Amino acid sequence: MTFPAFFDEAPAVRLREPLAAFLGATSDGTIEYRYADAVRLAGHSCPAVASAWLMVTNGLSYLYDDELPERGNIEVAMRDARDYATTGVLASIATLLTGAAAETGFQGIGPTHRFARMSQLSFNAEIDGRLALRRRDTGKGVVVDINTDCVPHDPAMANLMPKAVAGTATPDEQAHFARLWQERVQRILIEHHDDPKLVHLYDWAH
Repeated sequence: MTFPAFFDEAPAVRLREPLAAFLGATSDGTIEYRYADAVRLAGHSCPAVASAWLMVTNGLSYLYDDELPERGNIEVAMRDARDYATTGVLASIATLLTGAAAETGFQGIGPTHRFARMSQLSFNAEIDGRLALRRRDTGKGVVVDINTDCVPHDPAMANLMPKAVAGTATPDEQAHFARLWQERVQRILIEHHDDPKLVHLYDWAH
């Protein structure tokens, strides 16, 4: 398996995971996630996956500053319904990084449901962004939105994309399409990862 080299250049995130420490999955209770982990989860790399990655990682930085974020201590709210457009993809990556899950999530250990993660992810939230994150310990919250229009496709995609989607592209055209597709993802993740024109962060007073 060979991923594009830029996957390793995308911002990574390290988190404290109390459940991993409790069960001995890691020696120091920390886990590092990289963009390739999101690609493995989604099965592909696209602007939506890259957007989810940047929204959550930037949101965690906003909430925790120089602290290590605590996985399992974060609630996630999605603006849209779970079956709307790419909301499900965004939510799955938010779950990967925060541990927050919907009603199918981990119910916790013992009668006190220690380390529970279920019902910490919700949909149809009244927020002015694609998603919002809130620390369960301090109540500090952030709404995150993204505008990928500021990182447009290469102009050649206007001709290539319809052929690729229809399955009529030649092998060379398909390869060119795939290369340009990932080049846009690269620009989103690497060149614009902290660009305020791309990722918008707002206090969540909820």
